[in-house]
Amino acid sequence: MVEKHRQDMVLSYHRVRTALGILGMALPLVLIIGGLMDYRRIEPSISDFYHTTYRDIFVGTLCAIGVFLICYRGYGRREGDVIDDDWLGTIAGVSAFGVALFPNESPTDQIATMTQNIVGIGTSPMFHYASALIFFACLAVFCLVKFPRTANPGRRQIYLACGWIIILSLIGIAAASAVKILGAGPARDIVVGYGLVFWFEAIGIWAFGLSWLVKGKADLALIRMARRNAGTEMG
Repeated sequence: MVEKHRQDMVLSYHRVRTALGILGMALPLVLIIGGLMDYRRIEPSISDFYHTTYRDIFVGTLCAIGVFLICYRGYGRREGDVIDDDWLGTIAGVSAFGVALFPNESPTDQIATMTQNIVGIGTSPMFHYASALIFFACLAVFCLVKFPRTANPGRRQIYLACGWIIILSLIGIAAASAVKILGAGPARDIVVGYGLVFWFEAIGIWAFGLSWLVKGKADLALIRMARRNAGTEMG
């Protein structure tokens, strides 16, 4: 009975991790397809889709990711840990809500949202970008610190690669966003015209999604191993 309960818990974590992976992989893809179909273009950034008819998908997906991350408990704090999986997931989840609910700069005059009315239209982007920074940083910690500890060498390399991709994407997002917001002339035209912020964000989110999908499959391996051990003991 104890072993059955353990398998059920592992399967539950598998579903949460798989759901996070699917949402992460799907969000940029859906926005790319939708943008090309409806507008014949991709918005300069994923956040800019908030100001299109794809707002519901953008907000809904990020809120779903936030809920799953907040509900994710993972492993408890181990020796040398600054923060355990539970708190790291909670911080990442709250940050995902911040990205979704505090809009970035609007290209047109629109009715202010509830959060814009609370903090001010001009201040909302600051909350948005701060939340995005914390969100990506937490995802990188999962990949570089948390996941590799219990992984075999093959999966460890995938997690580490995903973590560094997220960090490099975050650097690219920061640099391209600075040019997009503060820059002018050819540099800004290149960033906006080629959607560099969008692609850096998409690559980072895809790396996040891949790492959680791989982590989900690791859970399935644990279930199979537990079942084999249980069968051996019974035999």
